[in-house]
Amino acid sequence: MKKVIVTGAAGFIGSNLVKALNEKGITDIIAVDNLTQGDKFHNLVDCEISDFLDKNDFLQLVQSHALGPVDAIFHEGACSDTMEHNGQYMMNNNFRYTVELFDWAQQAGIPFLYASSAAVYGGSTEFVESREVEKPLNVYGYSKFLFDQVLRRRFAEGLKAPVFGFRYFNVYGDREQHKGRMASVAFHNYNQFQETGKVKLFGAYGGYEAGCQKRDFVSIEDVVRVNLHFLGQAQSLSGVYNLGTGKAQTFNEVALAVLNALRTSQGLQALALQDAAEQGQIEYIQFPQALVGKYQCFTQANIQKLRTAGYAAPFLGVEEGVARYIARLIKMEHIECASV
Repeated sequence: MKKVIVTGAAGFIGSNLVKALNEKGITDIIAVDNLTQGDKFHNLVDCEISDFLDKNDFLQLVQSHALGPVDAIFHEGACSDTMEHNGQYMMNNNFRYTVELFDWAQQAGIPFLYASSAAVYGGSTEFVESREVEKPLNVYGYSKFLFDQVLRRRFAEGLKAPVFGFRYFNVYGDREQHKGRMASVAFHNYNQFQETGKVKLFGAYGGYEAGCQKRDFVSIEDVVRVNLHFLGQAQSLSGVYNLGTGKAQTFNEVALAVLNALRTSQGLQALALQDAAEQGQIEYIQFPQALVGKYQCFTQANIQKLRTAGYAAPFLGVEEGVARYIARLIKMEHIECASV
């Protein structure tokens, strides 16, 4: 493996992939991103890359066939704000851009690994890679859904190079601090508790008790492992894959994992959920009206296709994965405080 392109390289998943590629000895990496939000550069400070290109400059080079040989493309760049209502922007940025990169990769015979999303399932109660259960609830989900349909048509026509799409479920972990409201529940829970001494969760909604809505929360550690597993895999395995743990866990479980990781760092005993709620360290708020009808109360990846394709490693559950993540956040905060 020589030259690799990573789009969205300064973002959450992209920067973790760059770091993981470095750990495998791959440093000839063209990092592509939009650094209008300049503080994202922090995600690449400890990474080795050979070049950085703005996403628009990169697309011009692709269109003019000015890039040399490339061994693989990880296309992680996208607008991931599920509350973004500008459909024209979303479709140009997420769908059209992806189609152009995909067409170029096919023409050049370059393996293409890209970010899809569990948002394609939207209002569905089933989460298997099948057209009839894909019901996006917002334009972000639709932008991801539509490219998956393009890919399915191209499968039927025949591919010239491997293509792997990953439907990310609720990813949490390192290098997400720039994402604002779109950062993970674990990250927001951590910051809420540090600032106010409590974690706020949604109350009862959609037939679920307070804090009992469930999602498939997957660690960035596992997301990176799956991506790297498919790097170099045979074209016959090309397809769209769910990337989650295969287990739905409650927001209560995430909040409790965050709270107890913080307590452990302070030498305090772990709390049970009821005790945390009674002590006011977990608080439930009324479900926001703006999210009514647009919110997934339950997601759980069916990962049978992923397993059949040969990915056999276990996934981190919330208890271990979130605890590890929070421990790293605490360590980072201590380092930053010591350096001031």
